Amino acid sequence: MLPFLVLLVVYHTWPVLFGTYLAFTKYNVISPPEFVGLDNFRELAKDSQFWEGVRNSLRYLIVVPVIQLASIGVAMLVNRPLRGIAFFRTAYYVPVVTSFAVVGLIWGWMYQQTGPVNWVLTHLGLMKEPHSLLNNPSSALYAVMFVTLWKGIGYYMVLYLAGLQGIPRELEEAAVVDGASRWQVFWHITLVGLRPVILVCSLLSTISAVKVFEEIFVMTQGGPQGSTYTALFFSYAKAFQDFRFGYAAAAGLVIAVISLAFGVINFRLTRGGKADA
Repeated sequence: MLPFLVLLVVYHTWPVLFGTYLAFTKYNVISPPEFVGLDNFRELAKDSQFWEGVRNSLRYLIVVPVIQLASIGVAMLVNRPLRGIAFFRTAYYVPVVTSFAVVGLIWGWMYQQTGPVNWVLTHLGLMKEPHSLLNNPSSALYAVMFVTLWKGIGYYMVLYLAGLQGIPRELEEAAVVDGASRWQVFWHITLVGLRPVILVCSLLSTISAVKVFEEIFVMTQGGPQGSTYTALFFSYAKAFQDFRFGYAAAAGLVIAVISLAFGVINFRLTRGGKADA
């Protein structure tokens, strides 16, 4: 286990400890870190840009229930023993392994004023006239959310598919013989059997939503007018644009605490539902 432990300490434990230390310092790479105590956190408390980023990150939590429900639905579809079902499983998983640089370029083109998304929305009557969805402050964040949803469904689908295949078929067959409807089988057997997987998937997606960065970096850079400026993008900008690494580390520490808090809440709610069942 020694090689793994060395890599864990070098690439995980040490960066976490050093980053936590930097949160209490003034550091710009050129000069040695200067301990400033809680000054960075006091400044963060008054920084409206940071709190706007936190609000946008919390809005991103809308993705969590949607992506979980969609992933369960897709997993149930591809769990059927149909001819060629392996192709559909692979097709749903392809976006997961596709680089976000490529995904961002493709969806950036699709969201353009003359792109296919605008064409579909206008022809369905959902939009009066075409406009670039990523350049509109009222739609940019939700457009990026949809890309996260599209790219992440396949990942959670695989986890739910493994959970579905671990539920004994005899339970479902016995319920059908006893006269249970499909909805009753899903609610009382399938969903209960998936609770451990739902806990893991909802926890992962909640933390990912609060810490969203890659989508924002590739597609919008926090614009337009700060409408997609998330908390983690704020930390990146302060570190690598303003070279205020101590201040950025403080922001990152606050984001980590917020993610941990939501993770604990998510875990307790899901675990409580399991206990009641």
